[in-house]
Amino acid sequence: MRIYTRSGDKGETSLIYGKRVKKSDLRVEAYGTCDEANSMIGVARSHLTQENFDGKDQVVEALHQVQTILFHVGAELATPKDQEVAWKLKKEHIEKLEHYIDEWDQHLETLKNFILPSGHPSAAALHSARTITRRAERTAVALEDELTSDLVVSYLNRLSDFLFVAARYVNQLLGGEELPLKTDV
Repeated sequence: MRIYTRSGDKGETSLIYGKRVKKSDLRVEAYGTCDEANSMIGVARSHLTQENFDGKDQVVEALHQVQTILFHVGAELATPKDQEVAWKLKKEHIEKLEHYIDEWDQHLETLKNFILPSGHPSAAALHSARTITRRAERTAVALEDELTSDLVVSYLNRLSDFLFVAARYVNQLLGGEELPLKTDV
């Protein structure tokens, strides 16, 4: 199979089921932003696989699950509303994120002020993935009437919360420093 098709050389691309749209279409922006977040989560995972720490398998597996479901979210965003989605987003996917948030958050020190993205490279990558996910969420909100599932926005919202807690948890597990926001600048 060839990687290039030349079909996008004029600024158009195909959604799932072949509908052609401009590459500037909001739907393309939404699933492209999910792909960007997914890539940054992959960067975080690659850093984590180089480390040895208690709880590593759970964190790496959780991120792998998130990457898979985020790929499904991208498929939802790339599917026209009147078509069937190959991979369905389920409420259980959101509940799984909430499970990890609750489990990991109980091990974290309560925040007393804002923190800046920092610490271990994997935690910094997770913070970056969180901001990318927030952008995907904003774009998905603009598409709400065209979405195949009302769970897309909810999943992206919860995913950004998950990524924030995951970044803090990874920093704690690996001794990464959380930089507080300076108030005296």
